[in-house]
Amino acid sequence: MYIQSSPISWGNKGKTISLNSPTELPKASHFLWNKNMVAQVNCRGYVISQFMQPEPAKYSHGPNLEAKTFIQPEQPFYTEHPGRFFYIKDHATGEVFSLPYEPMRKTLDSFVFNAEMSEVRWQIKHLSWRFDIIFNLDLETNLEYWSLDVKNSDDSERKLSIYTCFSIGYMSWMNQAATFKPELNTIVASSVTAYQKVEDYPTVKNLNDKTFLMSDKKATSWCCSFADFVGEGGLTQPDAIQHGVLPSKTVNYETPIAVLQHDVTLEKHANESLCFLFGPANNIEEISEIKSKCHLAYFNNVRAEYLNYVQQCVGNLHFDSPNVGLNHVVNYWLPRQAFYHGDVNRLSTDPQTRNYLQDAMGMIYLSPSVTRERLIFALTQQQANGELPDGILLTDEAELKYINQVPHADHNVWLSLVLLAYLEQTGDTSVLDEVVAYADKKSSGTVTEHVEKALDWLINNTDRNGLSLIAQGDWCDPMNMVGYKGKGVSSWLTFATAYAIKCWVKICDQFLPTYNAKKHSHYQTSMQYLNNAALNAFQSGKWFGRGITDDGRLFGTEKDAEGKMFLNAQSWAMLSGVTTIAEQPEALTQINQHLLTPYGYTMLAPSYTKMVEDVGRITQKSPGVSENGSVYNHAAIFYAYALFEQGLTDQAFDVLTRMIALPESGINRDQLPNFVPNYYRGAYFQFPDYAGRSSNLFNTGTISWLMRCVNEHLCGFKGLTNGVEISPQLPSDWQGFGFSRQYRGALFTVEIIRDANIEQQQTSCNGRALAQNRLLNIKPDTSYKIEIKLPYVARTQAKLCIIMGVSGSGKTAVAKSLASQCNSVFVDADDFHSEWAKKQMAQGIPLDDNYRDHWITKLSTYLTTLRCQKQNTVLAYSGLKQKHRERFRTLGLDVRYFNLKVSEPILKQRLQNRETHFFDPNLLASQLSSMEQITTDEQDVVHIDGTQPLEEVINSIKDLI
Repeated sequence: MYIQSSPISWGNKGKTISLNSPTELPKASHFLWNKNMVAQVNCRGYVISQFMQPEPAKYSHGPNLEAKTFIQPEQPFYTEHPGRFFYIKDHATGEVFSLPYEPMRKTLDSFVFNAEMSEVRWQIKHLSWRFDIIFNLDLETNLEYWSLDVKNSDDSERKLSIYTCFSIGYMSWMNQAATFKPELNTIVASSVTAYQKVEDYPTVKNLNDKTFLMSDKKATSWCCSFADFVGEGGLTQPDAIQHGVLPSKTVNYETPIAVLQHDVTLEKHANESLCFLFGPANNIEEISEIKSKCHLAYFNNVRAEYLNYVQQCVGNLHFDSPNVGLNHVVNYWLPRQAFYHGDVNRLSTDPQTRNYLQDAMGMIYLSPSVTRERLIFALTQQQANGELPDGILLTDEAELKYINQVPHADHNVWLSLVLLAYLEQTGDTSVLDEVVAYADKKSSGTVTEHVEKALDWLINNTDRNGLSLIAQGDWCDPMNMVGYKGKGVSSWLTFATAYAIKCWVKICDQFLPTYNAKKHSHYQTSMQYLNNAALNAFQSGKWFGRGITDDGRLFGTEKDAEGKMFLNAQSWAMLSGVTTIAEQPEALTQINQHLLTPYGYTMLAPSYTKMVEDVGRITQKSPGVSENGSVYNHAAIFYAYALFEQGLTDQAFDVLTRMIALPESGINRDQLPNFVPNYYRGAYFQFPDYAGRSSNLFNTGTISWLMRCVNEHLCGFKGLTNGVEISPQLPSDWQGFGFSRQYRGALFTVEIIRDANIEQQQTSCNGRALAQNRLLNIKPDTSYKIEIKLPYVARTQAKLCIIMGVSGSGKTAVAKSLASQCNSVFVDADDFHSEWAKKQMAQGIPLDDNYRDHWITKLSTYLTTLRCQKQNTVLAYSGLKQKHRERFRTLGLDVRYFNLKVSEPILKQRLQNRETHFFDPNLLASQLSSMEQITTDEQDVVHIDGTQPLEEVINSIKDLI
């Protein structure tokens, strides 16, 4: 789980993220995109690329014909995976190695992978050679730009051969071939997209079915047959390189590859640069026209233009907090990811409506006009009855595909949420009066009327109890069998509908002062009705169930062995106003008990391990993966936002930062902090060896909400009709921070400090005190210097009560009951034992100290996670070793030990009566002998008579805590 020192470092004031090892984070990657393509580049040289024609297509494939898919989470890399490799043969030593690392995987003298804002670079040294590899895209075409610069660092002339090897793969079962065009210095591979029906031919005949690799320097030899290149050695030791010269022959109906050989002789300290273009094309004439772009000067122009393009990613916020890594992420990398989502719509022609609208929300902080445009465009596809479609068609030729062909019930929810965020940031109330035609083109309405229709559709799309029907899914796509018969309902959607109405009411109150009073009352009443209906139907014990199936079963409750609790139901209950933490303080404890892991909050727990037919295909997904109990960041950020709204800043900040792979956190997430992935693996207690692994997938609705949390809550910018309220929410350990922010055409420079002499926030602008921390009548092109003083926040330590004793002492029963009565999380130290350790103990084999140290480390990590949530905890733990007891005292918790004293005969009797525990009773003697005496220094240890009745033991402890 933890790494001693991070292989990741920051450079260029946070605009560069460097990785100094190809093996410590082997799946670490970066991505580049333009209006027509996206490429995800792995640090070891693997590449996943796709372009639009107009649907997503690939030009570099695996060795077998691949099904058409999006970029997949947790991409499984293998030797023949599509990649961009450079084999190097040193003529002096005869050694052959590959760059950047794959496929030969030889140890290099030094390795640096740089994720830049606008490009990908490697800096590698080996055998006195220095190699600089740069990967770029331009702004419009489907071309990959690669350059390789080689420098001879030796004091004598040296020779090497470079074999540039770019995968093409199995492209078509109908027709594939490849050859070398010497006049273009290019390998061209051709295929024919497979089709069956005659009517499909007009569509496929104009596809870009050629893949080419072009070089600016004349090649010594070339190879375009995968089989000829690898021979018997495979990609890890290709036969063709051993022969020295590549087999330069045309191939037909063979799996193609593109390999160009360049022999280079360099004087001492001299260098040589090679440029390559790689991508799809329709015909040879098109490739011939591209030839003029294949030289270093053009590459440098491309680099400069692309850099200018991504400068738009830099948001209107410059963040300067005590957390340096977070500053870099907030200032550069979050806006970059938000810009990708919002500028190109994830390179889809039919983005899901929820994604389209939420991605547009992120653009508020980069280009608000884009948000306005997207809102209005989405409304052009709204039905006259108010229903928004499952996907937004971006072109006249686009069709709803894949998941967008499945009816979901949530798309109308996002409209008022995004509109409110837009209005608060811009104050642009004119959008509300914009007239937009409905999808049938027969009628039109103002944006206000569109929103009303959308909300009314949601209100009416309920069952007789006023609960939102789920159809074949709500926000959770694979929850497809809860309501497919037309009866199942969703707690999340009911809460979300109430929240959507809540947002609209806020819009009316702040931005529509003359709004119809009767309509206002209608929406207020509808919101309350939905909340009351949800409260009555979904509350089960101390939390809310996730839904009610077609057959009337409430699921997501204590009664369920798997899928016991869902995060979204709890988060959106807070957002909708159906409950508050003040009214239901045990809610947070239950969420922490069931869903919190060191990697963040899981979407549900425990993960499903088998199909549940009245829930759906979510239960068929691998446990801890994707929606089935991963740390699904889109759900986690909803929770963070809800916590901020509840004023629980420390807890919200902890949720937020755990989804960012900051190197200083010490947690190895197998990815860089250049983007927030859609999930990290969950099932922390079920499959601990896999927990925390990143999906490395950068498409996620998390980003826009993360931007909102930073801007609205950490910085506290909350827009008003004619101004702004600035009420920052600082983590309690921050003594101050500053930021600058472009807002409604003005520049705000904000400095925040804590002051021990005040009891409430004090705000001044250009030296003048502001009433209610509000600045009104903001003037564009004006600078405002804001100074804020905040009171100190008392730091309270969370309590950790450790109920200790050897097996049979009753510590688990005592701890569990005590936790329940004291609104604390119950933790059983035995849950952190590995399966191997449990088998050892079941066989009567004692555990050694090395294993116990590892066990305590894992347990300490989890307890620290609870501490960050200010969560009181009760731990059942044997407490055998004094050094382990001491370690818990260093975790920053208010620790109390209660040692249950039970005689050995009673312990033996209790253990003999056990039937299900893994502990072998014969190990009791080992535990008793291992129990180190409690020293006089351990004054926090209280001895309790463990032979008393359970309630008396608990009461004795409660009197002391």
